[in-house]
Amino acid sequence: MDTPGTTSRRRLLQYGAAALPLAALGSALPAVARAATAPAGSATLRMPDEAERHVRTFMAWPALSSVWSTKLTQVRRNIATVADTISRYEPVVVLARPGQAADARYECGAGAYYGITVVEIPNDDLWIRDFGPTFVVAPGAVAGVDTNFNGWGKAGTKYAQPFANDAAAAASLLAEYGVARVQAPFVGEGGSLETDGQGTLLATVSSLVNSNRNPGKSQAQVEDAMKSSLGIDKVIWVPGLAGEDITDCHIDCLARFIAPGQVMLDKPGPRTDPKWVAVYEETKRALQSATDAKGRPLAITELPGPDRNYIRVDVQREPEFLSSYTNYYTVNGAVIAPQFGDSAADGAAYNILRAAYPGRNVVQLDIDGIASGGGGIHCSTQSQPVVPPAV
Repeated sequence: MDTPGTTSRRRLLQYGAAALPLAALGSALPAVARAATAPAGSATLRMPDEAERHVRTFMAWPALSSVWSTKLTQVRRNIATVADTISRYEPVVVLARPGQAADARYECGAGAYYGITVVEIPNDDLWIRDFGPTFVVAPGAVAGVDTNFNGWGKAGTKYAQPFANDAAAAASLLAEYGVARVQAPFVGEGGSLETDGQGTLLATVSSLVNSNRNPGKSQAQVEDAMKSSLGIDKVIWVPGLAGEDITDCHIDCLARFIAPGQVMLDKPGPRTDPKWVAVYEETKRALQSATDAKGRPLAITELPGPDRNYIRVDVQREPEFLSSYTNYYTVNGAVIAPQFGDSAADGAAYNILRAAYPGRNVVQLDIDGIASGGGGIHCSTQSQPVVPPAV
């Protein structure tokens, strides 16, 4: 039986691989998410491009000292800096455990221009891109897809960490903001999903067609499940690499849509482990031969990483450090990106992002604490899109 505010796997799959009809949500769509003039049953939900307008950005206050150990203070400082920077362009909401909300409010402060709000929702770690809802929109409506976060499927491995609070956070967050919840018919994370907003999805096989998320499901079955719940017409798969990082090679550190038909590809910098160079080469070949949902070939812009000998962090001591500029985040009017201390590479990344996103400011931040955990700015943020006008 479907629970209020939730569309079950059975109801989703009855619509096949096409976009999820707005009518499938029925009365689950609250008034705040549906314009009075929205056409009943005529619209379809779709996962929007991140560069579309946002209502707000969600972030999370890292709670697990057992994971971050002596770096927790630095990581929290990084989160506060990212939140304050984003608040210059759009409102920011930070999830925090009730017992740690006061600390989060103190560290984050009021924010600039659009402000920072701390909401008391239990969480474990900061990676809200992965455990938070992935939003879909239609004319006059918005819903949040809960992708059934299971700690990246890492139970029993060296990457295992508590995730029960994170797994429940998407539902709590959507209830807090009155947004309908769709329970996805697959297990995945927001960082494994990259779309152009026009029906094309980029994804790695390694992070989704994997027994630690979707046991017993074929690639075609996982693809159909993503199409049905995210409003996707075509999935462009790249191989990725399983077992070498906590995410099994999420797409958002590898390839991103700049715009429909245009992809930003992460190019490993000097002294990168050869296995990641091979992933880049495989991905480039796949993208060069692909077309999107509209039949367009993909124009590829490469974003070279820094020389790992010249960055601030000693990667011999911190091998999980993510030195990827491609894990940037687009907000209203800006691109928020990392810088790593290799001045030549940092400058080149700035210029490439400025050219790729004309009309937006490019703001580079030191996020060495966050990056030491294998993630970046995109991993630590999730956008709630503006509801498109009803037609």
